[in-house]
Amino acid sequence: MTVLNTLTSKEAIELENKYGAHNYHPLPVVISKGKGVFVWDVEGKKYYDFLSAYSAVNQGHCHPKIVEAMVTQAQTLTLTSRAFYNDQLGKYEKFATDLFGFDKLLPMNTGAEAVETALKIARKWGYEVKGIPEDKAQIVVCENNFHGRTTTIISFSNDPVARKNFGPYTEGFIKIEYDNLLALKETLESNQHIVAFLVEPIQGEAGVYVPSEGYLAAAKQLCETHNVLFIADEVQTGIARTGRLLATCGNCSCEDKNCSGDPEVKADILILGKALSGGAYPVSAVLANNSIMEVIKPGNHGSTFGGNPIAAAIAIAALEVVADENLADNAAKLGVIFREELTLFCKDNDLVDSVRGKGLLNAILINDSEDSSTAWDICMKLRDNGLLAKPTHGNIIRFAPPLIINESQLMECISIIKKTISEF
Repeated sequence: MTVLNTLTSKEAIELENKYGAHNYHPLPVVISKGKGVFVWDVEGKKYYDFLSAYSAVNQGHCHPKIVEAMVTQAQTLTLTSRAFYNDQLGKYEKFATDLFGFDKLLPMNTGAEAVETALKIARKWGYEVKGIPEDKAQIVVCENNFHGRTTTIISFSNDPVARKNFGPYTEGFIKIEYDNLLALKETLESNQHIVAFLVEPIQGEAGVYVPSEGYLAAAKQLCETHNVLFIADEVQTGIARTGRLLATCGNCSCEDKNCSGDPEVKADILILGKALSGGAYPVSAVLANNSIMEVIKPGNHGSTFGGNPIAAAIAIAALEVVADENLADNAAKLGVIFREELTLFCKDNDLVDSVRGKGLLNAILINDSEDSSTAWDICMKLRDNGLLAKPTHGNIIRFAPPLIINESQLMECISIIKKTISEF
């Protein structure tokens, strides 16, 4: 068998196109190395990474502390399955539950798995604690959501690309408009079988839609009034991305009262993933208090790799990096600078309509239709100028650099963005 050691970008792309399923449409750049806020392609060109693997690499590429934890544990013990205990999982569970303010953690691998886990927990709680009749449980979700691409999750998606021709779909979900308290109130009042409300604190994949101030707190209060679980999907917004450890920060142990999170929102079920491992390994988790989590009994749910020793060691290291390097504060501070600079730029450039976001999860809206190629073409020019970003929903470009970026680097990237759009 021929071993392919050195590839050009063209050769690497051709291999993927020929031998891989075409379930992604990547920007044509082939990355072979990453360190901190930078990545390099196979030809050696250096780029700023302004996507961070969809916010999985908040701590920067190949963070030495996370890599060390991964390598050390991989050389000692990799996997036992949950048929046995291991000496890392309990440490991780205690560390994370103390940090985020919950009684228990259920470990999984990917964000979609964690969402599925939360849905199962909520339904079982609904039957066994709330007393919903069997097979009648309903979960309220928001339009334009993105929680993954499993069969159940796409059943409550309204994205035709993710959903079309994958039916029949899973029942038990009610879709309402995002950031619409009246719709939530009326839905909860009219249906006694609702067990949970699943929501993204910011709709990232939909284009970085930030809800109105107070929306999440009021939604949580409505859930409490109607004995409905509030499920926060913080796979993308969690782990300091929005300028706070969590966007729904009422549970976490951070004592900063002047934060950019919503301290009144305490999720009943919290979903984490992506940066929980710093991008080094698939790690996700669902957290809840005993009154909810203890409905799960042996055999109800599981994963061969969920809670494996490598994942546990990596997650502790990744969370320690966030605290040790003050990444939430950095995201909050630099996010303000980013939005201020680009808001001023938008006033003088007709191609860009506006900028929105929170912390270092931001997006610019291009003045063109969703089916145009303008945003994609701008991203291609950004690539040529040394910055990697990607469109979402046609005419929106998401910007989410690693949270370790410093102010001078950010200003250089802002200059690249302004120059690229001005010359487009």
